[in-house]
Amino acid sequence: MMTARITDSHCHLDFPDFDDTRAEVIARAVEGGVHRMVTICTRLRSEPAVRAIAEAHDPVFYAAGTHPMSAAEEPMASADALVALAAHPKFVGIGETGLDYHYTAESADLQQRSLRIHIEAAQETGLPLIIHARAADEDMEAILAEGYRARPYTCVMHCFSSGARLAEAALEMGFYLSMSGIAAFPKSQELRDIFARAPLERILVETDSPYLAPPPYRGKRNEPGYTVHTAKVGAEVFGLSYDAFAAATEANFERLFAKAAAWEAA
Repeated sequence: MMTARITDSHCHLDFPDFDDTRAEVIARAVEGGVHRMVTICTRLRSEPAVRAIAEAHDPVFYAAGTHPMSAAEEPMASADALVALAAHPKFVGIGETGLDYHYTAESADLQQRSLRIHIEAAQETGLPLIIHARAADEDMEAILAEGYRARPYTCVMHCFSSGARLAEAALEMGFYLSMSGIAAFPKSQELRDIFARAPLERILVETDSPYLAPPPYRGKRNEPGYTVHTAKVGAEVFGLSYDAFAAATEANFERLFAKAAAWEAA
């Protein structure tokens, strides 16, 4: 067990991959030092099930939104509906939302409309926006900046694996970059270099489990406890001890996801 505690800022505990082992996976994460996790709802029709997981497990918080790859299949969210969900004490973020032109470029217009609605909800609630970005850097930067100029909001670029320009633009707006298992892959040096140029106080860690397991589990089902392996790589990127990097990312998480920190304090 690592000595310092960390948070898995983005996982998907409602996915069927965990149906038979959910409680064990959560317990294993906590035992390994990952004392808190945010499970993300990607289709609003699934929100009740995701909420139930957060209610049943003390270390688990949740967020909800419409994933960009589902934007064409799901009813368009409304800002009012998202704001209403945010009344739950363990609901701590808006999303994930964003743009994905790698697999679903044909729904770009719908994705952009959905993203703007989620930005409005983040502005209204003061909760952080959780962004998925793939193969859409220019449009992503433009829409995030347009919303930010109109009314500032907070945001995390989840599982950041985009280009240096989008990273710089996000950081200029005060947003956070989250390291997933991708940052630990041997061929991801260019991505690690982007993180190394970012301020330490804007870095989070996550699994995006059940996807993207870091070495030594690459190719297997990912789980929140494996955040530790990505954090080890993060510590190397920033030239820090594991404990120092863990402490920094904890402080960052609690600054951005202040509602989760306040719930735990209470």
